Amino acid sequence: MRSERWQFAGHMGQNLAARLELPDGPPLATALLAHCFTCGKDVVAASRIAAGLAARGIATLRFDFTGLGSSDGDFANTNFSTNLQDLLAAADAMRARAMAPALLIGHSLGGAAVLAAAASIPEARAVATIGAPFDPTHLLHLFSAQLPEIAARGEAVVSLGGRPFTIKQQFVEDLRAHNPPASIGHLGKALLVMHAPTDAIVGIDNARQIFDAARHPKSFVSLPDASHLLDNRADANYAAAMLAAWSSRYAGAAPAAVEAPANGADVVVEETRNGKLQQHITAGPHQFFADEPVTEGGLGTGPNPYDLLLAALGACTSMTLRLYADHKGWPLDRIRVVLSHHKIYARLMEMAEKCPVHRTLQSEVKVRTAEIAS
Repeated sequence: MRSERWQFAGHMGQNLAARLELPDGPPLATALLAHCFTCGKDVVAASRIAAGLAARGIATLRFDFTGLGSSDGDFANTNFSTNLQDLLAAADAMRARAMAPALLIGHSLGGAAVLAAAASIPEARAVATIGAPFDPTHLLHLFSAQLPEIAARGEAVVSLGGRPFTIKQQFVEDLRAHNPPASIGHLGKALLVMHAPTDAIVGIDNARQIFDAARHPKSFVSLPDASHLLDNRADANYAAAMLAAWSSRYAGAAPAAVEAPANGADVVVEETRNGKLQQHITAGPHQFFADEPVTEGGLGTGPNPYDLLLAALGACTSMTLRLYADHKGWPLDRIRVVLSHHKIYARLMEMAEKCPVHRTLQSEVKVRTAEIAS
């Protein structure tokens, strides 16, 4: 697997830090992961789930919300709405790289965020929550004792996870302004709800409320004995495995094992159903994508058919020259073949075929060799 550092502009133009986990081969699907409240992209659950998904062929982006982790900005000036805007900015950044997320994953408050933001990410076909609250206001119980002070002074310093955070009244009011049943009921995407029955931070009843509010297709996976933060490696790996298996039906991710080409064929080309034109190609042990540029209705994730044709011709030409030069013992440092393809309109093609030389080449050609008497 490979890991890339990303940086993109958040809702106020500030730099947000991100990391993209990539599989060894071409991604079978793309995912965007939102972490829990006051956590960061490198929290145990986020990092292990992202790595687990990448190992199963799903490229996954995780990032730090404004004011958290390595991202710029002041956490005290953020709220649930700014988190949603950061999520949309992350999706925009992925879209700019022709990797718009097909799968949205949210942990804890990140789960509530992906449920609310999903309608604004049209490429996403599936949403998964892990230990998510049904209503974002559930978060208020974490600092319920300070709510009177926040209301009176406009802000207060609260302890969350052993760290001090400034919470302002605008944060509280913004949480209360959201309507979770509406966003969940009109999700319009496949939903997976994952929750630990013994979750002491966000009770299991939240999972039931989310599930009841959603329409089909929807699924539930229990995370037995897992903590809310999923800080046990086995629990995080299990969640990643369940996500990969479930998303194969909805988000375009194929099973990790690739079936052998049928009927002894060396090359198999199959639609991925990611975008309109993306094709997954298996050539012996090799796998890659063919696609069209975004301007032509594709995702830009691979060469188009004409590029593949030119690549085949160029590779064959280079290999032939190398073998011949080596056979002759000629010094040859490096071969570089440059090819281009140009389309000619049909009428011009028709006229070109009337060229006498063209017609001669298309007809049967017989070469007779005879000795000329001196």
